Amino acid sequence: MEIKTKLYLVDSNGEKFMGIGVLWLLEKVESEGSLRAAAASMDISYSKAYGMVRNLERQLGIPVIDRKKGGASHDGASLTTFGKSFLKLYSSFQTEAKARLIEPFDTFTIAFNNLLQEHEGI
Repeated sequence: MEIKTKLYLVDSNGEKFMGIGVLWLLEKVESEGSLRAAAASMDISYSKAYGMVRNLERQLGIPVIDRKKGGASHDGASLTTFGKSFLKLYSSFQTEAKARLIEPFDTFTIAFNNLLQEHEGI
């Protein structure tokens, strides 16, 4: 038995705006240098990726991606200084929050196994 968790930031209506998918997208934008390339590498549409970023920026009230316009491809993006800091902060938060679940899960697993042993053969 193991534990799986999903962490999200939600708005006042309970709508998700930040989670592992957005985290991965921002990491890909940083490594690929383009929102379009990041979306393609994750096998999601550009419009979905754009919507994810737009929703995040609307909720945070500050840009996380610097979109470059012009040039032959009209393509290119990088994380803003805020975006880089936010990505690092959220990644650390997520890692720490998940790590903190290990101890209570271990306690649960021991108690659960004891419960099973008590009820064997019933």
